[in-house]
Amino acid sequence: MLKKLARINLTTQIFIGMGLGIIAGALWGEGILPLSNPLADLFLRLLKMIIVPLIITSIVSGVTGVGEVSGLGRMGLKTLGYYVTTSMLAILTGQVLVNLIGPGVGAELGLHGHPEAVNAADQSLWGILLRMIPVNPIEAMAKAEILPIIFFCILFGIFLIQIEGKKRERLQGLFEAGFEVMMKLTRFVIAFAPLGIFGLISRIVATTGFEPFKSLGIYFVTVLAGLIIHATITLPLLLRLLGKLSGRRYMRAMSPALLTAFSTSSSSATLPLTMGCAEDRAGISNRTTSFVLPLGATINMDGTALYECVAVIFIAQAYGISLSLPQQAMVAITALLASVGAAGIPMAGLVMMSIVLKAVGLPLEGIGLILAVDRLLDMCRTTVNVWSDSCGTAIIARSEGETEILVERGDTK
Repeated sequence: MLKKLARINLTTQIFIGMGLGIIAGALWGEGILPLSNPLADLFLRLLKMIIVPLIITSIVSGVTGVGEVSGLGRMGLKTLGYYVTTSMLAILTGQVLVNLIGPGVGAELGLHGHPEAVNAADQSLWGILLRMIPVNPIEAMAKAEILPIIFFCILFGIFLIQIEGKKRERLQGLFEAGFEVMMKLTRFVIAFAPLGIFGLISRIVATTGFEPFKSLGIYFVTVLAGLIIHATITLPLLLRLLGKLSGRRYMRAMSPALLTAFSTSSSSATLPLTMGCAEDRAGISNRTTSFVLPLGATINMDGTALYECVAVIFIAQAYGISLSLPQQAMVAITALLASVGAAGIPMAGLVMMSIVLKAVGLPLEGIGLILAVDRLLDMCRTTVNVWSDSCGTAIIARSEGETEILVERGDTK
């Protein structure tokens, strides 16, 4: 029996855990709490355990990985500028929608956790930027102050790649090895997700019934609308203005990669096909694709960043907390910075969610309910991630003087 269960993929296991949680909560009511509470609390503590070491190793190794190809200079700056711009546009799209629609306002989600430090003393934008700089990085790590940790790790990575010789190799190898260990540990923690989801969902249903799922449906529509707007309006507009290309024709050229991204929910696994479509179907040079696309698969996550911001503000609304503009800026900055190293992490959305929630002082408990609709959203946001990488490749290629993009290619007309 256990062997058969082990062969079921994690997504199916999570759905099974969610379904059993709904049934158990509905049948036994609060009688299920002695079982659901320990399972939910154990899973949330395991998530908290991995956040800080995962941030440190992933961001330092991610920044040093970017530095290895930074010798391309001009193209590197253009690529990073494009990725930061599109990620921020995606985040702003999500923020506008979640504030207009308010899917969590008045929602009864049965959340038991209590916000930690949302009402910090100085919530001005300057105060948030100032707090990004840790007075004592070790203390920031001990207190799990996410934004200062991210800021310090990015700086550490930047200056690490300026060291020459064996010292750099040894230190860089240490962080890369540490990141590999943390990925294995993350997979171990994520393996408990079905049990954690069972505990969280059964607890919610037992204490509040099915009311939370109405708000969850509105949240789902909000995220999906944001992803659609970014993919069909924002990115094609940039493609037209900066790349002088038709978004429809280019999307047709990249369609095999986009469909693969949708089905696999992995931009890294889709990368070979994305590069093949960009070169063979769109006519972009190997020089451009071999630089822009692998970098994008590592650090550019428009769809994921949009999703994180909407989810965090949704959870804050469910707690009855109205995040101010500077507080929402903190959400945006954290999501943007965390994306530097989080793309290669299994179930990156879940891990990033933990990071952003922790940064604004919200409990991790809301993750359990959001995971109930995460699978389809994961497929959609991965497709947006790959589509953004693809558009960036075309825009950078055009800026580098390539004129043969989508020229005389029958499959793209």
